[in-house]
Amino acid sequence: METKNIYVVLSDTGSVLTRLIGFYTKSRYNHCSISFDPEFKSLYSFGRKQPRNPFIGGFVEESFYDGTFKRFSNTTCLVLKMNVDCDSYDRIQNNINFFKENMNRYHYNFIGLFGAAVGREISRENAYYCSHFVAKVIEEADVKLWETPAFLVKPEDFQHHKNFEIVYEGKMSEFK
Repeated sequence: METKNIYVVLSDTGSVLTRLIGFYTKSRYNHCSISFDPEFKSLYSFGRKQPRNPFIGGFVEESFYDGTFKRFSNTTCLVLKMNVDCDSYDRIQNNINFFKENMNRYHYNFIGLFGAAVGREISRENAYYCSHFVAKVIEEADVKLWETPAFLVKPEDFQHHKNFEIVYEGKMSEFK
């Protein structure tokens, strides 16, 4: 059976907000994105819509070379790769394309993030946080990774999953 790769990128910009989240989670990486592009010119997530404003968030297309990651030049990352069958790959891409086509309808779920911290779902229509989004688009493509509901998946859960292989860890600016 032919397979294709998807990538999940865990990152830490070192921003004040990331440091606060890290203080609570005790995790090295507190943001995650998904990509189909091994050069990481296009990654998809829920995060800052404007690099200088952490409070305006929603569905975003990120890049190792622009936007928030460029603004925080000391960003560290962990790049993970997973092989999926071609049908699942296409469904994940279609799920993300739906978000891209409707990006203005989506918002960052700050309240849901606090709910997840205490193990409770606080859903808002058309609102996600990064790990919830990445887990959900994979789950909706019938790729079963966890018994855990998507809203409880944390970035570090990807790092510890047996289906993901580490491709790179270090400064994002040094990725080749």
